[in-house]
Amino acid sequence: MTPDRRTVLASAAVAGLAATTGLLTPAAAEGRGDAQPRRETFGHLPDGTRVDRWTLARGGTRLAVLSYGGIVQRLETPDRHGRTANVSLGFATLEPYLTATTYFGALIGRYGNRIAGGRFTLDGTTHQLPLNDGPNSLHGGDAGFDKRVWEITPAGPAALSLHRVSPDGEMGYPGTLDVTVTYTLTDDGDFRIDYAATTDAPTVVNLTNHTYFNLAGEGTGSILDHRLEIAAARYTPVDATLIPTGELAPVSGTPFDFRRGKPVGQDIRRGHPQLGHGKGFDHNLVLDKGVTRRPGHAATLHHPASGRTLTLATTEPGVQFYSGNFLDGALVGTTGNAYRQSDGLCLETQHYPDSPNQPHFPSTVLRPGQTYRSTTVHAFTTR
Repeated sequence: MTPDRRTVLASAAVAGLAATTGLLTPAAAEGRGDAQPRRETFGHLPDGTRVDRWTLARGGTRLAVLSYGGIVQRLETPDRHGRTANVSLGFATLEPYLTATTYFGALIGRYGNRIAGGRFTLDGTTHQLPLNDGPNSLHGGDAGFDKRVWEITPAGPAALSLHRVSPDGEMGYPGTLDVTVTYTLTDDGDFRIDYAATTDAPTVVNLTNHTYFNLAGEGTGSILDHRLEIAAARYTPVDATLIPTGELAPVSGTPFDFRRGKPVGQDIRRGHPQLGHGKGFDHNLVLDKGVTRRPGHAATLHHPASGRTLTLATTEPGVQFYSGNFLDGALVGTTGNAYRQSDGLCLETQHYPDSPNQPHFPSTVLRPGQTYRSTTVHAFTTR
C-alpha cells in the first residue's frame, strides 16, 4: 500500500533528510517550529531597490517567494518516499528574472494572457496597450506585474500578503488598481492563492500565476511523461498569433481532450493545426464548472515515478495549458541545468484570452464599487 502524505512526512522528518539546497526539509523545519515567514535579501535592481525572498514552510511544502514580480522562486514538496524536490522552474539569482521573457513563477497582471492588437474598447473609449508578443499584448505588457516590486508582509504563520497600487494608465490600462494577493500554505501543505482588486475607474482585470511545474523535480528533464487530466469538454481555438477565434470548440477527437487523463506527450506530435500554432499546447481549456464562488476542480497532474500529484481547484472559468514549447536550452535553472522544450508546464487559471474583445466570453470588466476576487488552490499529495 502506498503511504499517505502524513506518513511520508513523518518518516522524512525522523530521517532528517536534507533538501537539494542543503536546507532542512519542510517536515524537519516544521518539527523545529520553523514555520514562520522568513525574509532575506535576494538581490538588488539596477536602481538599487532591494529584492527580498520570503520563505514559508507548512504541511510538508516549502515555498520561496520574491518581492520582485511576486515570483514563486522555489516550491518544494516530497515524493512518495519523503524525498523533497523543487517542482517549479526558476533561477538561482535575480539577474535572469530581469531579462527573461518566460515569466517563471510570476504574478501576472493586469491581464493574464493575450489581447488582440493590444487594444480594447470599454464604455466607448479605446485603450492601446504595449505590443510585446508579435501583434498582440501579453500578460499585461512589457512591464506588467511580473516586472514590479511588491510590498510583502506576513499574513499568518504560513501566509504572505503581496500588495501594490497600479496607477491609472500603467501599460495603457485605465483606472488606479489596488491589488492584494495572498499566498498561503495550508495545514496540509496546499498552496493557495487569493487575489483581490478594486479600481477607481472602469477597467479590465485578469490575474493569474505563471509557475512552471515539473513534478519529477526542476531540471530533471521533460514533463511529457506526466499524466494530466483537465475537466474541460471545450477549448478556445486560436489563430496563428494565438488569439482565440471566438469559437468554443469540443475537445472530443482532438489532442485537447484530457477529460480521462493521459500522458502530456501522448498527442503533442499529432498533426493538428492548433498544435502547429502554439508549437505544442498553449491553449485555454474551458472548464466545465464555469465561474464559481468557491474553488472547483480544474485539473490533476501526476508523475508516476515519484508519485507526486498536483490537484488544481479554482474559481476561474478557464485554465491555460502551456507545455513549455518555447524553452530552448538558453536558460539555466536553479540546479544549473539548461531548460529545454517541455521541461516544465503551466496550468494558468484565468478568464479566457482576449475577453475584452469577445463579448460572449465571461466578462473581465471591473467597475468602481466592485471587488475582483479569484482563488486557486494547488493541492499536493502522493500516490
